[in-house]
Amino acid sequence: MRFFYNRSMTRFRTLFFDLDDTLYDNSNGLWEAIRNRMGEYIQNLLGLTPDETATLRRNYFTTYGTTLRGLQIHHQVNSDDYLAHVHDLPLDQFLQADHDLRGMLSSLPHRKFIFTNADDAHAIRVLDILGVRDCFNGIIDVHALGYHCKPEPEAYQIAMQLAGEEDVSRCLFIDDSPRNLATARQLGFTTILVGNHNIDQTAHYSIANLKDLPELLPELWVKE
Repeated sequence: MRFFYNRSMTRFRTLFFDLDDTLYDNSNGLWEAIRNRMGEYIQNLLGLTPDETATLRRNYFTTYGTTLRGLQIHHQVNSDDYLAHVHDLPLDQFLQADHDLRGMLSSLPHRKFIFTNADDAHAIRVLDILGVRDCFNGIIDVHALGYHCKPEPEAYQIAMQLAGEEDVSRCLFIDDSPRNLATARQLGFTTILVGNHNIDQTAHYSIANLKDLPELLPELWVKE
């Protein structure tokens, strides 16, 4: 954990949280299962081999931020059909209620939003299983973003507008993706990287698990 104490952290008003691999530990296999469903969809759509599918998916993800964005641009894929397929998973086999996470989130005295490249249907299912949906003021999903997605700068600007926040210096952004955090930091967000990554200087701070947030920044719980 990189750790530096800063009393000015009490200035934050709006907190943005990524969903997958941020609210829960990335070792549970859910993202791998979602990725496999993406591969199935692409293979069925385009008739590619598994290796060709993996290469195309990586290229679209790298170029456009999400595989869906690339499929929309190059193959006119219906987003609802794609998202329904890739998220059609028994989430209760990967996730369970997290009372410690709920206690931490509900005690934060800030406005809190889920900011995800997934759709709200998937986000709601994840939040309900974790037992934390009512801890957030709203969900900013791929539909609300007009299919812009992290790390596109437009996605962050739209997210701020939807959250009713005009001052980026009052925003904290928490994600498991270094490249998503890099854009956020360039735009003026204070950033926290979540997960077991190699040493990475992209974000202002890093923690292994979201539930380490009180240890990292206890001043978030100090009222101005």
